Amino acid sequence: MNNPVIKRRTFIKKSFKSLIGIGVLSGLYAWQIEPFWLEFVRVKMPIKNLPNNLIGKTLLQISDIHVGKNFDYHFIIKSFKKAQELNPDFVVYTGDFITSDKDEVRYDYLNEVLQNSVKGKLGTIGILGNHDYGRNWSQQHVAHKISDMLTNNGIKLLQNESVNINELNFIGFDDYWGLNFNPIEAMKNHDKYLANIVLCHNPDVCDLDIWSDYDSWILSGHTHGGQVKPPFLPPLILPTQNKNYTSGKFNLANGKTLYINRALGHLKQIRFNVRPEITIFELNKV
Repeated sequence: MNNPVIKRRTFIKKSFKSLIGIGVLSGLYAWQIEPFWLEFVRVKMPIKNLPNNLIGKTLLQISDIHVGKNFDYHFIIKSFKKAQELNPDFVVYTGDFITSDKDEVRYDYLNEVLQNSVKGKLGTIGILGNHDYGRNWSQQHVAHKISDMLTNNGIKLLQNESVNINELNFIGFDDYWGLNFNPIEAMKNHDKYLANIVLCHNPDVCDLDIWSDYDSWILSGHTHGGQVKPPFLPPLILPTQNKNYTSGKFNLANGKTLYINRALGHLKQIRFNVRPEITIFELNKV
């Protein structure tokens, strides 16, 4: 005669072992697979006042490469080489080139990465993120060093200023948490009749009263999409005040469009349901 108590205990033991197995496999996946499973995300980018000669051109966004000791930076180099095959017209880097780890910055790693950086046929632009200001986002000498490295490797750095390349106007904000954030200076020459794109590392800046009549795209990073997102739930941790700013495209007030890149690198080598991203925008007229 079968004993229902023994059956129930056997079932519980098997279920417990299965749950442990699933947990182990999920942990391995989140540690060893997804952090290195790059996704190229393609997005249409309709821009007001876009000149006809730029219709169909591509703009590639790379954000938050976070070169440091927390994961193998050769993943970034391999990703760059894949992106180079796309032969983009414009490339923008939206901050956090390093991970600030106390007082140690691996400039040697970053130099190797930047020597392999992706360049645009028409232009390559970058801005700084909070980590690029070193410990507690307060070390100006770190920002100066990284700025020099970017410039020396062919990346035009924008710090509260703009540059017009082939009639596409890029406005670059310095980092919101850094030492030199000055959106008034960045926007002082804004002309709404140009084809404009703002580069702004931290999407919380979108909620500040600084935009006047700006009505075009804002490209950000910073959030990493949370890096860990349980199915059907929001990310567990987001480094923003506005918790709606996770990743992807957001239609904002007064005609602004925000896009938040999920980051190519990571602060810690763990991702779940938030693959690393390089974004490929196709320029079009509105």
